[in-house]
Order: sequence, then structure tokens, then C-alpha cells
Amino acid sequence: MNSFNVIDFNSGLGLAGPEIFLSLAACAILMLDLMLNDEQRHWTGVLAVISLLATAVLTVAQPVSTRVVALGGLFELDRMAQVLKVVTLLTVAAVFVYSTDYLRRRAILKGEYYVLGLFATLGAMVLTSAASLITLYLGLELMSLCLYAMVAFDRESGIAAESAIKYFVLGSMASGTLLYGMSIVYGVTGSLELSTIAAAVHNGFADNVGLLFGIAFLIVGIGFKLGAVPFHMWIPDVYEGSPTCVTVFIGTASKLAAFALAMRLLPEALAGSQTDWSQMLVVLSVLSIVIGNVVAIAQTNLKRMLAYSTISHIGYILLGILAGTAQGYQAAMFYMISYVIVACGAFGMILLLARQGFEADKLVDFKGLNARSPWFAGMMAILMFSLAGLPPFIGFWAKLGVIQAVLNIDYTWLAVVAVLFSVVGAYYYLRVVKLMYFDDPTDSAVLGGSLLMRSLLSANALLVFGLGVAPAALITICQRALP
Repeated sequence: MNSFNVIDFNSGLGLAGPEIFLSLAACAILMLDLMLNDEQRHWTGVLAVISLLATAVLTVAQPVSTRVVALGGLFELDRMAQVLKVVTLLTVAAVFVYSTDYLRRRAILKGEYYVLGLFATLGAMVLTSAASLITLYLGLELMSLCLYAMVAFDRESGIAAESAIKYFVLGSMASGTLLYGMSIVYGVTGSLELSTIAAAVHNGFADNVGLLFGIAFLIVGIGFKLGAVPFHMWIPDVYEGSPTCVTVFIGTASKLAAFALAMRLLPEALAGSQTDWSQMLVVLSVLSIVIGNVVAIAQTNLKRMLAYSTISHIGYILLGILAGTAQGYQAAMFYMISYVIVACGAFGMILLLARQGFEADKLVDFKGLNARSPWFAGMMAILMFSLAGLPPFIGFWAKLGVIQAVLNIDYTWLAVVAVLFSVVGAYYYLRVVKLMYFDDPTDSAVLGGSLLMRSLLSANALLVFGLGVAPAALITICQRALP
């Protein structure tokens, strides 16, 4: 382990500038919210969005050419961290914009939602830039504890409280399993720093039985945080039971953090044991793709359908990681960013249609949407086509990338499974399009949402189409982040 150096620590504070700024901003917003009444509460959301955008600017402004480790070996900054942080910050800002009207209509527009969201985002950023097992765990728990509270945010909802308890209990078990795996890895390698662990694995510990047990426990923890089968049992209930404004947060920002967790632990710290953990990921990937797509067909609740959709997409992302190549890691990162953009828009559409006493989370609630709003029916169709992996939308390029990655390592059967169940998955996405365009509307209410929300939601869907037509820019970003 590198020795602790005060000078190195102080100079490293500049690299953690965005995290420091966001933490101070969250504390300031928490104090300011105490001075606001219910009519002024929207200013908390405005300040939260401004803080996120300012943090994103600070993150982009950091010069990153190579991997830099600072703060006594606890913090690292590289291109992958920079890209994932910016995407996380912009995603959470969009989630806050989508959520404000939803919270106001239900009389639960409280500052705690935004403050918890900011601290969860801070945890995701710390996790993304972790260079040590300690920092990984601290960032993960900071994010997770905030998410548990956010699920139970609506105190009048019994189903939200039930979902929060399930999430907390299962999440605690997963965190304990992950921590146990980390302790075994530390015991075998004698270090908490990811770079030192990687060197030890390369220098003779790859076949150590203790290390294999540690990797198995780490895979369980990673599988839970990502939502891969068989560690997926919490996702459908939490997605359905949470307020939709919280569901979109869990389905987007937390998945980016979970992806960073997987990338830090597996390709970075345990690259020397790639053969071992790759075989474990094959099982998780196949089960996630098969079960996620098949069970989603039977769902009548749109949030549960999107939950099983998330499980299937996690399976595709694992295809890229298990390939163990630069191309696979790049494809997995491209897939994750693409999925987050699309999922943010899909849940945003539910928030747009929702109103007081009406969640708009059933498939039948989207019947005849084209008759009510042709524009937003078109936006939802773009999002569904992308999730189905149809060209020329971004989801097509995402699936193509991970399938090519497994073909290049001669896992032809795995590519065949991915393609076949992609066709199966297209059914339940196209079913939503059919309901919007070919069924009569069951609701004649005017769509809500502020002008800002409508504009941002439209831009979100159009971005999905634009990145599908011209994916080169995002592909290049991923290639530079993971050369």
C-alpha cells in the first residue's frame, strides 16, 4: 500500500473538486430548505439542478489524460470516471426536472427528495472514482442509504414503505456479501488498493482458492446492485412500489454507479482472474437475458415491465464485460449509457401522464395516446423502438456492440441466445406502441407537465433517435474512456 503523504493528499483535493463542491452544495440546499415554505419549495429543486449542472461543468473542466491516483491511494481520476460522472450528473438533473410536477401534484414536494438525491449522486461519484476497496464501499453505502430513504419518501403510501423495507433488507445482505468478498481479497493480496490488488493477482495469486471465493462473493454483490438474475428479486417490487420519481432515479443513476462498481472490481482489480469471473458472468448474463425478457411479457404494470426489461438489459451489458477485451468493455459502457438515456425518457413519460390520484403506470393507461397527443406518442414510440433494439435507434447499436464482442471471443452460442431473446423482447415493447396507436383511449385528460419538462422529455427522446442515426460521437467517447 502506498504511504500516506500530506502533500499528495492536499494536491489531490483539486481532483476531488467536483465531489467537494456537490457535498457543500447539498449541505447548503438542506439548510436553505428549512427557510422555505411549501409555496417556495420549488426553489429547492431549481438550486439542486443548478448544483448538478455546475458540478458537471467542473468535472468536464478537469484535464484528464492518464489515470491519476490521489488522496493517499483512495481516489483516482481517469477518462472512464469522468464520462460516467458527467452522464450521472446530467441524468439526475433531468430526473429532478421530470419529478417536480409529479411531487407537487401529490403534495409531497419536499426538500428531502432533492437533498437525498444529491447525496446519492455524491455517493455514485465517489464510487466511480474509487481507487481502494474502502472508497468503493463508502461510495456504495452512501448512495444505497439515500436510495432506501427515497423509496419510503411518500409516508402516506403503504406499498412504498413495504418496498423500502424489502430494498433495505436485501440491500443490506448484498452489501454484507460484497464486504465479505472484499475482506477475503484483502486477506489474500494484503492490500486495499485496486492497483496493488491487480499486481498481486498478476504475480501468482490468480489461482489462489481463497481469491476465487472472494471473487464469488464480489460477483453476488455486483449482481445484486446491477439487478442480474438470480439476484434480481428486489427490482420488480421496488420499481412498482416506489414513487415513480424515485423509480426513475434507481433505474438510471444507480445503474451507472453499479456499472462503475463492476468495472473497478473486475477488469481493473481482478483482471488477472478474468477467466474465473468471466465464467460466472456467463451464467448471470444468460439467466438475466432469458428470464428478464420472458417474464416481462406477462406484465400488465408498465413499471414492472420496465423492471424486467432492466434485468434483460443488464444481461446484455454483462456480455460486454465478460468478453474481457477492450472492445467488450467499450461496448458495455456504450450500452449502459444508451440504456440510461432511454430509460430516463421512458419513466419520464409515465411522470408526464401521471396526475393526482392516477399513476399512469399500467399498460392500458397508454391506450390511444396518439389521439390525445400525437407528439408524445411519437416520443414514446422512439423510446420503445430503441429498447427493442430496432434500427436506426441507439439501442440497436448497443446490442450490436456487445454481440460483436462475444463473437470475437468465439462465444457464438452466447451471441445466438442474445439475438433470439432480443426478438422475444421486442414483443412487449411493440405492444406499447400498438396500444398507443391502434386502441381507443380510456382517458381523455389533458397531459400535464410544465413547459420545461415537456421540452426536456422531447429532447431526451430526440437524443435517442439522434444518437442512433449518428452514434459515432458516443462510440468515440467510450473508446477513449476505455482504450
